[in-house]
Amino acid sequence: MNDLVRVAMVEAGETAESLAERIGVDPKTAARWVRPGAVPQTRHRAAVARALGRGIGDLWPEVLRPREPAWFRPWADLEREATSLRSFQPSVLPGLLQTEGYAHAVLSSGPLANDEVEGYVAARLARQAAVFDRAHPPLTVFVVDEAALRRGDPEVMHAQLDHLIAVAERPCVLLHILPLRAGFHPGQAGAFVIASLADADDLGYLDDQAAGRITQDVAPLWRVWDTVRSVALPRDQSIQLLKGREWLR
Repeated sequence: MNDLVRVAMVEAGETAESLAERIGVDPKTAARWVRPGAVPQTRHRAAVARALGRGIGDLWPEVLRPREPAWFRPWADLEREATSLRSFQPSVLPGLLQTEGYAHAVLSSGPLANDEVEGYVAARLARQAAVFDRAHPPLTVFVVDEAALRRGDPEVMHAQLDHLIAVAERPCVLLHILPLRAGFHPGQAGAFVIASLADADDLGYLDDQAAGRITQDVAPLWRVWDTVRSVALPRDQSIQLLKGREWLR
């Protein structure tokens, strides 16, 4: 049995039947939650934890264990060593800038199973800490298309935009919004990141539908970067746009 769940149920005075009634599921479903490896669906997990007076990680620690695809780990290592990072995103906000709620919404929209999402969210938040919270954080410059700000549930996006403003005001972070009025631009071909390292050549990271890849051929990326950066709003105007957020009203 999952002793963590079993003990929590005993201490909370809950049976499978009473817990099922509180959560709104069949008693057989609640009974399965005490089996090894059985984890409630995402929409029920938080409710079960609240009913038992525990945290999700207290009941199912494997759910919150950081996970990331094997193909992404080399880039995550480079992020931790970079002296500067320049990131362009045309459709979603960069992983390094995402709140937990936004990251959960983005990852839930993909092919991950429900019981995998939390682990990937935890890995994304750990990446942010590894970049921003180290003794000497890198200069991080982000250009984000305004279209990315307009995509997402308003309840999630209000908190996400507040987070963007807070991060954008850090000394080592420069955030620039590429306004819709800029029209077509070469960055529409896809997201990319350029990492500068202390004792090595610059490297680029590109996403596609299957996986991401690291490239040493960064000259084309620099050309696109110079273009999108030149038509993006200055830092102060970008922050004002985030504070205004008329599209969410």
